[in-house]
Amino acid sequence: MTHPARLLAGFLLAFFLAACEQAPTLPKLSAHDIIVAFGDSLTHGTGASADTAYPAVLSTLTGHTVINAGVPGNTTADGLARLPDVLAEYKPRLVLLCLGGNDMLRRVPETETENNLRLLVRTIRAAGAEVVLVGVPEPKLFGGAPAFYEKLAGELQVPLEQDVFVEVLKDNRLKSDPIHANAEGYRVVAERLAGFLREAGAL
Repeated sequence: MTHPARLLAGFLLAFFLAACEQAPTLPKLSAHDIIVAFGDSLTHGTGASADTAYPAVLSTLTGHTVINAGVPGNTTADGLARLPDVLAEYKPRLVLLCLGGNDMLRRVPETETENNLRLLVRTIRAAGAEVVLVGVPEPKLFGGAPAFYEKLAGELQVPLEQDVFVEVLKDNRLKSDPIHANAEGYRVVAERLAGFLREAGAL
């Protein structure tokens, strides 16, 4: 290979690797597209009122209808059981998927949680909606989001926000109890997710 050809090949390889490392993007939502926030008590807004749960605040921030489909206590297996009905009822264009915390509390094997999340993402996509994966921290001191969130995001090319709940639940000013945010904490989550969606191209 000649020197210029080697340079070109090197440039193309670098360009390809850089492209691969870019975060997945989302198609821009139209004014009438519905967002479903699908999860457990963190989505439901346990520790705050219905109008200060993050889906309600996110709706105000974005101008989009954001359905609160959070059910306290839900595991990823519970989510798999009820997801088809939620998708059929609301026909969302985008789903914010935030599950896994109750699996960890109940010591569900990580492989099972990971597989369930993979199936949840595939079910959402099969219904014609986009997905954002929202990670939650492990229930231990200084616990971050488990590695399976990042693994799935890379494997399935799903945008991942894995830091906001970790940061909120480390700050006593933003918590109503050890595992739930308060109204101020949920506002932080909503603001961060709104910024995340803008950066990803959805807004």
